[in-house]
Amino acid sequence: MSKTLFAAAAASLLLVGAASAQTAPAPAPAPAPAQDHAHAEHHAHPTIDSPIEALVNDPATKAVLEKHLPGMDKHPAYGQFKGMTLRQLAPYSQGAITDEKIAAIDADLKALPAA
Repeated sequence: MSKTLFAAAAASLLLVGAASAQTAPAPAPAPAPAQDHAHAEHHAHPTIDSPIEALVNDPATKAVLEKHLPGMDKHPAYGQFKGMTLRQLAPYSQGAITDEKIAAIDADLKALPAA
């Protein structure tokens, strides 16, 4: 009887060991997207929904801001609002940033040639 118990215990250990050793293979990494070399150099300008700091840091979009909101990056509170978008800042601008002005800036930004 002890041989039967030993055999049963050994078989159960083998089954548990085999079951725990069987793991699903790791999924293959996703293939890298194919690069379109014709557009690899394309750099998009910041948009109306970009933070003001991004608009100021791009020379082309900064010129658009200067046209509509001159001196924005020189404002004493620039450090506090540079992470906001123009739409987010508008309610705090005391009427300086209107929906019409945002629409005009947006139109000028969209008219910029690709960088």
